[in-house]
Amino acid sequence: MAALAGMGLLLAATQAQAQGLGWDQGLRADAPERYTVVRGDTLWGISGRFLQQPWQWPEVWQVNPHIRNPHLIYPGDVVYLYDCNGRPCLGLERGQGEVRLSPEVRRVPAREAIEPIPLDVVRHFLRDHRVVDDPDALNELAYVVAGNDRRIISGAGDRLYARGELQRGMRYGIYRRGERYQDPVTGELLGLELESLGQARVERLEDGIAVLEVLSSSQEIRNNDIVLPLESRELATDFLPRAPQHDVDGTLLAVPGGVRFIGRLQVVALDRGLRDGLEVGHVLQVEQLGERVVDPRTGESLRLPGSEAGLVMVFRPYQKMSYGLVMRASRTLEVGDRLHSPGRGRGVAQR
Repeated sequence: MAALAGMGLLLAATQAQAQGLGWDQGLRADAPERYTVVRGDTLWGISGRFLQQPWQWPEVWQVNPHIRNPHLIYPGDVVYLYDCNGRPCLGLERGQGEVRLSPEVRRVPAREAIEPIPLDVVRHFLRDHRVVDDPDALNELAYVVAGNDRRIISGAGDRLYARGELQRGMRYGIYRRGERYQDPVTGELLGLELESLGQARVERLEDGIAVLEVLSSSQEIRNNDIVLPLESRELATDFLPRAPQHDVDGTLLAVPGGVRFIGRLQVVALDRGLRDGLEVGHVLQVEQLGERVVDPRTGESLRLPGSEAGLVMVFRPYQKMSYGLVMRASRTLEVGDRLHSPGRGRGVAQR
């Protein structure tokens, strides 16, 4: 399991993000004085036991000088709350993974570090999905023209034929066009989702036709499916949950797979991306729209202020859109819910 390298980033970001939280700001009313880390915990979950907003961890985390590497948290460690010059601070006591032997520290035995978020959910999703910004460019890429022995569908172990610029001996991903994501207001195309079907290797090339062996498949491969170079899908494990430093105003576009109602730890598509300043780890507040009413005096159609419904953390931003993970859902979220930077509320909206 990946080490919690993000704690280093958390410490580095302390001064930049600190807002001087007092005991009456940001701290949960039921925050424990001490919490022993257990297997299955995440950084988000641990910080959520102490803080109202989990991304505020950098503001209260303190370096413990007697710990050689306080940037890693393991099962058995103890996170504790104490007064730090009139503001809450969180400290760390090592569990059984390290023994103090002055002047050196001996580690016994190796333990699995705590993950920042449930990474397995994200890894599984990234294995099966990717986004392209320019769908028209797909028409210039390689594609499946036939299966072996006139098969309409192919799977692992089968051979198939494709046309396009392919290289002998190379491995490729096979994809099928999925949902087209569009800006709900302007109609701008934000990206085309591609669903992974499997992987194949080019055995030989003959008269512009490539013969491929299907190495793995999660679905049946059909004619006209796309053959693309494999995308690097290494997942950063140093997530630094934090609020964007600028205003973000967006919409929850969709849930891959066509689900409309959304709960915790589901992946969602957002209509904001790199060009809007979103980065890995940015946390956005989900707001459900308020009731639409008519002003009794002017006859104007008004949208009443919405209500906070959850939190989403960005884990894969593309140029015009992003994928995020629902980290909190106080009520069932829906496609079309608004997204904005935490702590930045709205007034009555007129549309």
